Amino acid sequence: MKKIVFTGGGTAGHVSPNIALIHKLKEKYSPEELEMAYIGGKQGIEKEMIEREEIPYYGVSGGKLRRYRSLKNLSDPFRVLAGIFQSIRVLRRVKPDILFSKGGFVAVPPVLAAFFCRVPIIIHESDYSPGLATKISSKVAKIICLTFEDTARYLPKKMTVPTGTPIRKRLQYGEKEKGYAFTGFTDKKPVILVMGGSQGSKAINQALLQVLPELTKEYQIIHLVGKGNADNMPIEQEGYRCYEFLSEELADAFAITDFVISRAGSNAIFEFLALKKPMLLIPLSLSASRGDQILNAEYFAKKGYALVLPQEEISADRLLEAVKEIRDKQSQIKDAMQTSPDGTDAVLAEIIKYL
Repeated sequence: MKKIVFTGGGTAGHVSPNIALIHKLKEKYSPEELEMAYIGGKQGIEKEMIEREEIPYYGVSGGKLRRYRSLKNLSDPFRVLAGIFQSIRVLRRVKPDILFSKGGFVAVPPVLAAFFCRVPIIIHESDYSPGLATKISSKVAKIICLTFEDTARYLPKKMTVPTGTPIRKRLQYGEKEKGYAFTGFTDKKPVILVMGGSQGSKAINQALLQVLPELTKEYQIIHLVGKGNADNMPIEQEGYRCYEFLSEELADAFAITDFVISRAGSNAIFEFLALKKPMLLIPLSLSASRGDQILNAEYFAKKGYALVLPQEEISADRLLEAVKEIRDKQSQIKDAMQTSPDGTDAVLAEIIKYL
């Protein structure tokens, strides 16, 4: 019996690639041949997403690795330490052949626990520049899989393998009829999907509210506002549908989407690329991040896959201008999207070496 433990969380982008790999492994191996489990946060979005996949889930303590001053910096190291010991107990019980980490602060305790338990570790970095969790995990990993080949400059090159990012296959099988049915939309107007990541974006949500009456004259809007944010949005508006998060219906929503307005988290934008959906990207600003989304967005803009609107430039007029520009360039952007970005098989090949 082969065994693998996955970890990663904090945001959906640290979970979705793991789900793509889990589905692929289920196709390749029977339950008698491969046992899978997941270590994540006790309350994170990963818990909800992974429990749908019907594999054992173990919640452990964790602390965010902050680069700024906060009182939580005093208590979170103890949570990380607790998470390491909790993860060690899980690993000793499961006895996996390998631990695969998709990153995020949630993954640090399981990764360090795997190192102490002498379990081989493979990690995956989606963003153009690696985060602190990846930098810590890279010191104990056997292999570092990369979405962007240039990311190798920030990490030990002898351990890096450019693989691309795993893409959830089921997103490619959405049905327009179902998409129109659950939104109540028609095919008479184009559809824009607006999202600010799994936790939502206050800046994007507020900007959209300012232009919603104008936009709904020409477009239908699917708005994913993030967990806990729906109460601040309009309940009823012709041509507008608001959801905190979509799971089973997401593929059908993509099927009717003409283009996307989004943050620039790597996993999300590579899924848009795989689905050939033109993008207007509004990356997190430097004041709220290490700049990884800015680099991701710049890369996609250079490739011709997206237009970029810096958060600092958001206004009602500027957003409407950007929407008009992306609609005018829609065909040109789609023509640039000839690449096949799914890295599921390449990452899987690295995992199988240890199974």
